[in-house]
Amino acid sequence: MLESLTMVRHGESAGNAALAEAITAGAEESGPGLRDSDIPLSDLGRAQAGAVGKWLARQWDSVDAVLCSPYVRALETAEIALRAGRAPAVRVDERLRDREQGLLGGLTELGVQRRYPAEAAARELMGRFYYRPPGGEAWTDVALRLRTLLPELEGHVLVFAHDLVIVMVRYILDDLDESTILKIESNQLANASISRWERDHSGLRLLKYNDVGHLQ
Repeated sequence: MLESLTMVRHGESAGNAALAEAITAGAEESGPGLRDSDIPLSDLGRAQAGAVGKWLARQWDSVDAVLCSPYVRALETAEIALRAGRAPAVRVDERLRDREQGLLGGLTELGVQRRYPAEAAARELMGRFYYRPPGGEAWTDVALRLRTLLPELEGHVLVFAHDLVIVMVRYILDDLDESTILKIESNQLANASISRWERDHSGLRLLKYNDVGHLQ
């Protein structure tokens, strides 16, 4: 039985930084020219991962398993955060990978509107929750793979993953509906933020979400 689940979003990546710069510049494309799975942390992201490690240093006695997305930015966050601890070996699980963007990968919102107006219109019609870009995934696809993973978890589990993965875990564990999770997601999950659920007499209870107090 899952007793607690602590989820850490990876630190700022080179892709996060490039996207912010592209939006500011009014560009249609963003990204460091790498596969999404190969994008590393930025200098800030590495510092954030170190701050996560200091917080985790007080939690080692209650960690039975550590899982991580196979993407470089998540793996680097885990490696840095776990350097000084006594946590179990990291287990990579592909079900924790980031949402696949397909045809729209590497584009800013402006780029999507200009290059693929039909897809932009389809997304508007279907809504972000159900829209699946060509070659990519809908939010519901991410939820489906997580629904196969969560029942396998036992004890006190630590996970390093991505923003939408953590959002959809909350959707599942807190038994939310589409409109509620969209409202929650509108406040973007911060890089290196911590979210945690613990079991009590009524089940798994959310204790903290998108917490960045350790980064201050």
